Amino acid sequence: MQQTVADTFAKLWALDREVFAIAWLSLQVSVPAVALGSVIGIPSGALIAITRFPGRKGVIAVLNALMGLPPVVVGLVVYLLLSRSGPLGPMGLLFTPTAMIVAQTILVAPLIAALTRQLIEDADRELGEQLRSMRLSAWQHARTLVVDARFSLVIAVLAAFGRAVSEVGAVLVVGGNIDGHTRTITTAISLETQKGDLPLALALGVVLIALVIVVNALASVLRSYAMRTYG
Repeated sequence: MQQTVADTFAKLWALDREVFAIAWLSLQVSVPAVALGSVIGIPSGALIAITRFPGRKGVIAVLNALMGLPPVVVGLVVYLLLSRSGPLGPMGLLFTPTAMIVAQTILVAPLIAALTRQLIEDADRELGEQLRSMRLSAWQHARTLVVDARFSLVIAVLAAFGRAVSEVGAVLVVGGNIDGHTRTITTAISLETQKGDLPLALALGVVLIALVIVVNALASVLRSYAMRTYG
């Protein structure tokens, strides 16, 4: 055990190329997925929060349920769509980082939408009457509340990033865990543990935890700075 820990930190201290190549690929997949999920989830969640329509409670219930989408099921659906016999097969996206981004976007978009819906609904309780008196359109109303709650929405985006970067099932199915091409931190940890290369698996685990901590710390600093600057 002591030797394993020593080898782990030796890899980190030496800036092992394999470790950081895998970490960089994970960021290349997770960051675009969270960005796309935010583009989809924030507007849709805000509109659901402020509009009233038949079946709204059912939509909210489904949205909340989708927060717990099983990653392997999402991976299977994307795999079927992108496989050679699937409708998107001719695009040749299966076992590529693009396929992994698609799968992660499907996973994080409902999470961002559900959290946004709750945050915007809370903001609407305070500002809703005032905004409705201005006769704004639904889109203008939602956009105003999103801008007002922008600092709180950082939490939703961070939660999505945490889920994306730590996800293993979907990216394993659609990415194939190909060395140097689609091997992310989580899939590499799974593989190296099975192979018995515990120092590499632990080094990747340390990097994963460090990534999440650094991203959350930077977001917290930026959020505090923005709140002081812009109120």
